[in-house]
Amino acid sequence: MACMKLGSKTDAFQRKGQAWFYTTGLPSDIIVEVGDMSFHLHKFPLLSRSGVMERLIAEANKEGEDGCVINLLDVPGGTKTFELVAKFCYGVKIEVTAGNVVHLRCAAEHLEMNAEYGEGNLVPQTELFINQVVLENWTDSLRALQGCESVLSHAEELSITARLIQSLVVKASTDPDPNLHGWPVVVYGRQLQSPGGSVLWNGISTGAKLKTASSDWWYEDISNLSLPLYKRLISAMESNGIKEEIIVGSLTTYAKKYLPGLNRRQSTGDSSCRLGTVSSGSILSEEDQKLLLEELDHLLPMQKGLVPTNILFGLLRTAMILRASPTCISNLEQRIGMQLHQATLEDLLMPNFSYTMETLYNVECVQRILQHFLAMDQVTAGASPGSVDDGQLIGSPSLTPITMVAKLIDGYLAEVAPDINLKLPKFQSLAAAVPDYARILDDGLYRAIDIYLKSHPWLADADKEEICRLIDCQKLSLEACTHAAQNERLPLRIIVQVLFFEQLQLRTSIASSFLVSDNFDGSRQLTSGLLTSNEGGWNTAVRENQVLKVGMDSMRMRVSELEKECSNMREEIAKLSTVKGTSTWENISKKLGFKMKSQMCSAQQGAISKQKHESEKGVADKAKDKQGKLKKK
Repeated sequence: MACMKLGSKTDAFQRKGQAWFYTTGLPSDIIVEVGDMSFHLHKFPLLSRSGVMERLIAEANKEGEDGCVINLLDVPGGTKTFELVAKFCYGVKIEVTAGNVVHLRCAAEHLEMNAEYGEGNLVPQTELFINQVVLENWTDSLRALQGCESVLSHAEELSITARLIQSLVVKASTDPDPNLHGWPVVVYGRQLQSPGGSVLWNGISTGAKLKTASSDWWYEDISNLSLPLYKRLISAMESNGIKEEIIVGSLTTYAKKYLPGLNRRQSTGDSSCRLGTVSSGSILSEEDQKLLLEELDHLLPMQKGLVPTNILFGLLRTAMILRASPTCISNLEQRIGMQLHQATLEDLLMPNFSYTMETLYNVECVQRILQHFLAMDQVTAGASPGSVDDGQLIGSPSLTPITMVAKLIDGYLAEVAPDINLKLPKFQSLAAAVPDYARILDDGLYRAIDIYLKSHPWLADADKEEICRLIDCQKLSLEACTHAAQNERLPLRIIVQVLFFEQLQLRTSIASSFLVSDNFDGSRQLTSGLLTSNEGGWNTAVRENQVLKVGMDSMRMRVSELEKECSNMREEIAKLSTVKGTSTWENISKKLGFKMKSQMCSAQQGAISKQKHESEKGVADKAKDKQGKLKKK
């Protein structure tokens, strides 16, 4: 750090308790009180350098008091700065550095120590040091700006703060990393290095590797500033045309340093911990952290993709912990909504910090974020996307992000479904908020609903049917259909629909495989002009496919008949439930043959499911054998 030495005399000042004495053999004739410190000095050195001291000493002499005592209450910099000022008046050697030059400059101006009271007075000397030394160096400019914090009003009057900020802005936008001074760096693509990669210094290989300057070298340096000065510096950088992504990087570094809630590993109970600033040693309370967070919200640009998604989620969690303003929370949710497709499931799992603690996770916040994303998607798409045809999405280019968001929300629903305090309307509202065209498959939604039904067994049948209506059985994979057909938690109507579409999907896949093989062989016949003897094999396959179709139709009719029979039996049981007496119930059940019917119904259902499985397996095996033989031919 650069410094300037003023004066040549040896230091004859001595401190005794709360008093300073200048030991020259002559008794002091004036006492200057600054704060809780007393300076026993002499009148002539002071009045010859300071206009203020000259007037105060003259006023004290007019009063005719025996002892001249002057009280200076508002000296910029306090006792430490006045000690340097007093030594300068006596010609004692002092060092002016970037850390104390601002205080000395403000104190000199306050005491009127200008050129009228002696050549080379303190005002011109400190001003010369600021202009020629401090403003030319990044480190000294930053150190001097930190010194402005305690004398900000005086520094503003002298335009010292504005000059230092402008110096830092220019250096941040044009200069390379000052830590690389003395090293060759890459400039405009020219590399001063040998073929082996080592640095060339005057044509001689030094063996050191080439260093490159990065645009984030000043992030950590300016994070030591207080919030008011940091805010002014960032605003000046924006006005000077520095790229927004560079400014966002600095804001992120500042937030990580002073907001401990951004650390995801930190538990909720430790969210109120304190963090001290490097520059002033002060401690940020919860109220100061809240103020910092709201100021960062104003500084962050409302633009997609500039701020990392995990940082935005960290800021949102911290805002909820610190009870930030609703505007701040809403702005953070909107920023997250713009880039929700970049989030992870871990980001969405935000604990509920409300006093009520109804649910484990904040489901309402995730739904608001999803609404912001859907609103932005509608604006960017210009119109609602097209339909889903054969498992392929047709529509706007924004379908890829919205498909990722649909998968993310389905995973989130599966994570929050085990919460027994999660009410059905909340779960259903979040699941229904995702558009139908966004889900390529409904397997994730089916899994989430199944977990919710398992964790909430007390739901009524009507509620189960209502929530299961969200599932599109046509968009379930074969594995999901197989699981749903055996799922006892699903309503009977949903199981029947799953069975129907499962058979339809199986039949379509078999027919499409035959059609592909037929087209392939037909193209070979046209090119070769040869007649093959595969007609008999294809005719057999077509006949078997027709038989399978008839069998599936009859099976579907049988399932509907069984469903009607079961409903009739339920009605009969409901009617007989009004009859009282054990003997009467036994006689009626014997007459109706209820037990026999139940056994027959179960046996018929087992036989039908077994016949269905065997027929599907046989037809699939035969189809595979046919395809293998035809390929060999």
